[in-house]
Amino acid sequence: MGDFSSLGLSDWLIKQCKQLGINKPTAVQENCMPAILEGRDCMGCAKTGSGKTAAFVLPVLQKLSEDPYGIFCLVLTPTRELAYQIAEQFRVLGKPLGLRDCIIVGGMDMVSQALELSNQPHVVVATPGRLADHIRSSNTFSMSKIQFLILDEADRLLEQGCTDFTKDLEVIMGILPAKRQTLLFSATLTDTLQELKNIAMNKPFFWESKSETRTVEELDQRYILTPEKVKDAYLVHLIQTFTDEHDDWSIIIFTNTCKNCQILTMMLREFNFPTISLHSMMKQKQRFANLAKFKASVYKILIATDVASRGLDIPTVQVVINHNTPGLPKIYIHRVGRTARAGRNGVSITLVTQYDIHLVHSIEEQTQTKLKEYPVEEKQVLKILTQVNVTRRECEIKLESTDFDEKKEINKRKQLILEGKDPDLEAKRRAELEKIRSQKKKFKQKIQESIQRQKDAQLKKKLMKRKQKKKKKAVQATA
Repeated sequence: MGDFSSLGLSDWLIKQCKQLGINKPTAVQENCMPAILEGRDCMGCAKTGSGKTAAFVLPVLQKLSEDPYGIFCLVLTPTRELAYQIAEQFRVLGKPLGLRDCIIVGGMDMVSQALELSNQPHVVVATPGRLADHIRSSNTFSMSKIQFLILDEADRLLEQGCTDFTKDLEVIMGILPAKRQTLLFSATLTDTLQELKNIAMNKPFFWESKSETRTVEELDQRYILTPEKVKDAYLVHLIQTFTDEHDDWSIIIFTNTCKNCQILTMMLREFNFPTISLHSMMKQKQRFANLAKFKASVYKILIATDVASRGLDIPTVQVVINHNTPGLPKIYIHRVGRTARAGRNGVSITLVTQYDIHLVHSIEEQTQTKLKEYPVEEKQVLKILTQVNVTRRECEIKLESTDFDEKKEINKRKQLILEGKDPDLEAKRRAELEKIRSQKKKFKQKIQESIQRQKDAQLKKKLMKRKQKKKKKAVQATA
């Protein structure tokens, strides 16, 4: 492995890297940076915590220093927290340039964002939804001279699922110049990215980490087989064990819903654990504040939904606990990638119920790693089981009294209004669709019932005929 000067980086950038303690390039940086500096499009796929962000930040800064002008680079990312983290990297490494950056994410004031955009910053880091809103609502800025378009966590941005960025990306692509460098980076190579690689016109430079496993070697991957109802007791026992043995360790607990995240936070606080939460139902300022407190080790335990599973670099995380087994292997890869970063050691523990065995098998298949069982004294868990379950129920009741679900409904309505839809009309439409579905279901059931009745009647006839034949034979035999 060479050093940064052999990759074609300028002296001032090498000096900046040394000041930050970055002395040698990682594999993804060594392979992708020369191609980016040559002006080629690039797709990089490497493990979490392998330095993908610096692999595109450094070449962009070098090109910017040669010809500095407004809105030179656009970085798109799926989550708000990741946008702030990338912007921070640009700011720190580009300090000698007097780099001006601008972060465009939801949950913040649109007017002040529009003013920042009109001042033509060098780098714009954005989430697709909010940037598309700015493009639709104002023409105070131009992106027609952009040199770089970067999609970080590209698989998440391009996949069509629960949060589909397609429409927003179409709006953004519509104002970008055709002549530009496009860079895509991710830890998981999905079918979408594979397709993109195959249909790309200008044959981009493609680099994928050669390792057999999709997770780093320093990560100790474990599982605990537990019944669904005992899961929380295992969680409390695990945290108690870790905090007793290592009082300076930081732990991230991932769960599947905002509500569950909130309940677990309340529950662990009842057990006097220094816990903080991060999920999409929180106000953006609160999200940033909580993340900053966790990074600064004010709180040692962070409970989060998958909003925190991608890209967030918190170097001191020693343990990741999956409160639910992720439905997709790539979600697992991103979650456990929050620990064992940049060559450090880490532990990941997944709580597996009887319904999740098949999910564990698909995770093992994808990561090419066998998960080992984590030893736990079951007696210790059973001792606290009743107390944990009672505390959880109390927290659920408390949360219900705060109209948590109602807030979610209000947020949904706000989102529909922003998309230019009438929430009441949408609700009517959904109700009508539901009505049609239930009518179809009833109709299907009726048809199946009538078919079943016909079959039963035919079967009865056959049985009657057989009985009559037997009777005739018996009569003939006696005669």
